[in-house]
Amino acid sequence: MIQTLKQWLTGYTEDTKPKDEDRLHALKKGPIPRHVAVIMDGNGRWAKKRGLPRIAGHREGMKTVREIVRAADDLGIQSLTLYSFSTENWKRPKEEVEYLMKLPEEFLKTDLEDLKRRNVRVKMLGQEEDLPPHTQRAMRTFQEETKENTGLTLNLALNYGSRTEIVMALKRIIEDVETGKMDKDEVDEQTVDRYLYTAGQPDPDLIIRTSGEIRISNFMLWQLAYSELWFTEVAWPDFNRELFYQAIMDYQQRSRRYGAV
Repeated sequence: MIQTLKQWLTGYTEDTKPKDEDRLHALKKGPIPRHVAVIMDGNGRWAKKRGLPRIAGHREGMKTVREIVRAADDLGIQSLTLYSFSTENWKRPKEEVEYLMKLPEEFLKTDLEDLKRRNVRVKMLGQEEDLPPHTQRAMRTFQEETKENTGLTLNLALNYGSRTEIVMALKRIIEDVETGKMDKDEVDEQTVDRYLYTAGQPDPDLIIRTSGEIRISNFMLWQLAYSELWFTEVAWPDFNRELFYQAIMDYQQRSRRYGAV
């Protein structure tokens, strides 16, 4: 089945291309990652290669977001985390940052109803207080409108930095120890998990990074301890459902031993 699926994904012609439901059925026969996290890289380079402004790459990248959210939901993945804007991205040109801060509003207008129909719950991972008011409003609306949904959890990592997340978690743990809410001897890995943005969600089984960079870039450093990593040269605007399927298929062929022989 895996070989057949690989042929479907990499060697078909338009005449032999299988139906999407057939590919989904084949993938679902293997282990499906509970949580997939994506470092969406390459929007700016995609635009530059075409002589376009960087914001054109971000606009095109939003189409990919829509496609991959639907693909993850169709596969029955529990959580999908998209690295949307890092704490370091504030260093980018002002015009680009302002455009990126408008994207949640655009996504809200175009996709909220579809996400609700799909039973998707939206959560934000990151420091909300540093975002512009209009971005905060959009994210709060997303979360409020979908909070009762029980399907795919879509985490938008916005103004997110993993080191900051860990430091904030440690500060809260220290505060709770000092105020007597817990004893310091009770602090273990599970305790730290509960104080992270991703509390209550499984750690990522698979992390995908697009556009050829082979690094983590301050993303989910605690959570990725045993994640499988998958890299592609394809820029995010050109990433699609079939490449997502390829990443899942490759994940299914790996042996996850968690330190065991």
